Amino acid sequence: MEVIMNIFKKTILTVFTSLLLIGNANADKIKIGTEGAYPPWNSKDASGNLIGFEVELAKELCTIMKHECTIVEQDWDGMIPALLMRKFDAIMAGMSITDERLKTINFSQGYADEVASLAVMKGSGLESLDTPEGINLSIGGGDVKKALKTLTGALAGKTVCVQTATIHQNFLESGDVGKIDVRTYKTQDEVNLDLAAGRCDAALAAAVAFTDYAEKSGKPVVLVGPTFSGGAFGNGVGVGIRKGGTDTIGKRDAKLLKDFNRAINTARKKGIISKLAIKHFGFDASM
Repeated sequence: MEVIMNIFKKTILTVFTSLLLIGNANADKIKIGTEGAYPPWNSKDASGNLIGFEVELAKELCTIMKHECTIVEQDWDGMIPALLMRKFDAIMAGMSITDERLKTINFSQGYADEVASLAVMKGSGLESLDTPEGINLSIGGGDVKKALKTLTGALAGKTVCVQTATIHQNFLESGDVGKIDVRTYKTQDEVNLDLAAGRCDAALAAAVAFTDYAEKSGKPVVLVGPTFSGGAFGNGVGVGIRKGGTDTIGKRDAKLLKDFNRAINTARKKGIISKLAIKHFGFDASM
């Protein structure tokens, strides 16, 4: 009887150890959602492989965290719902940290700045738009008020194209630059194509989204007006993660947030983020 009990105990111990190892292995495996249609932040190559600044940065962060990561594609307008439905564990998709989004999900510290800009085609009447070089809506002041007043007059009656469910759409519809005919699109690629085709008087997006398109397409896209930051444009781009809870998954999400923050700190100190930003943007956009 004692021999049988010893065998039983060893079997239970073996099963328990195996389950523990499986649990630890799964804990080290995470999925990261990205759009794959917002170059140079994230896009796809001719073979359909995900590429771009955030794809490379995600791999670097996962190496630092010692997590086994899979990067998956997700349409932009379904990005946060898919995260909440646990289709993946984190978002790295050029997503700016805003107060509105923080009501629904958590963010890591910012890993890159994303200034926004209006763009027009060369020869447009808006090309000579005279405003301060950059405005931070969080700071306010005379320059901001003057720039917004100038933009209100210049954009009156104009059609401005923008990707849907973005900080850029929110700004255009906020009333800060008056009443505009805002035309929304599912992807930034569609915005770029309609701007080049003359179906938009102007478009609003991350400045690098336009400069990247101009460089790769050869189209005479010109940035006009000020660059925008702060306020409706958020506080940099970070990793989106579900809010932690008391259950097992909630605790894992809370730990993942800490892991990403530590990894971003390490990547910043080692110059990894700066190097990747210069490679993809042409300048150091690290925070």
